[in-house]
Amino acid sequence: MLNYISQPKYDDVRLSIASVRTNTVTVQLAETLTKRDTRSLTIAVESGSEKIRQIVNKKLYNDEIIQAAINAKAGGLKSLKLYGMAGIPGEETEDLEQTVAMMRNIKKAAPGLRLTYGCSTFVPKAHTPFQWFGVNRQAEKRLQFLQKQLKPQGIEFRPESYNWSIIQALLSRGDRRLSQLLQLTRDFGDSLGSYKRAFKELKGQIPDLDFYVHAEWSTEQVLPWNHLQGPLPQSTLLKHLAEAQSYINPTPKELQPVLGGTQ
Repeated sequence: MLNYISQPKYDDVRLSIASVRTNTVTVQLAETLTKRDTRSLTIAVESGSEKIRQIVNKKLYNDEIIQAAINAKAGGLKSLKLYGMAGIPGEETEDLEQTVAMMRNIKKAAPGLRLTYGCSTFVPKAHTPFQWFGVNRQAEKRLQFLQKQLKPQGIEFRPESYNWSIIQALLSRGDRRLSQLLQLTRDFGDSLGSYKRAFKELKGQIPDLDFYVHAEWSTEQVLPWNHLQGPLPQSTLLKHLAEAQSYINPTPKELQPVLGGTQ
């Protein structure tokens, strides 16, 4: 495709790519994008910690990320955005420090390349191995830590709203009992404060916000979406969960709270 679009007859065609895998970031790709009026690339790395990437089954290594940055610069691109998450189950302070170190090493290996680290908060999603985990209560502080560490090094940090992540988690793990709450927030407005106000009005009628957002759910618990057929059977999800847990707890017997601040 790169050779095809590089033909002179396509000189007036603009080309951009939303996100790429590190092994596709070659000098040729960067040169082709540069000639087609693109200045930046985005790579989802999840974390600078290889342990965290093992937990989420992201087959990616730091040397590959660094090489991608070197190739991007060599091909004429001006900036590189890396996208990650804070609060992934099993994450510890040293994992955040490894993310900072990774960004520092990229900056050293590709001087002059403008670096951006976009970061969201982990939000559990239905029909995934992490559906039983809650949002890490320390995630907001971890976003602040990354910003404090990266900004002085000339690396732009773009965190997504932690409050919006709370609402995302609520909608992601919510059950039919939330119908009353959604009706109230329709009138109160779309903000975390509005949701909290609605929970206060419905106190005693539905579980509290923490149950939906932060609580670690048992693998034996009937989930709101258990009656729906997902892309993977429950047995496969549990197998992937056990594999992830093996990097968190060497001998996992059942799902245990592992996120900072929930123990």
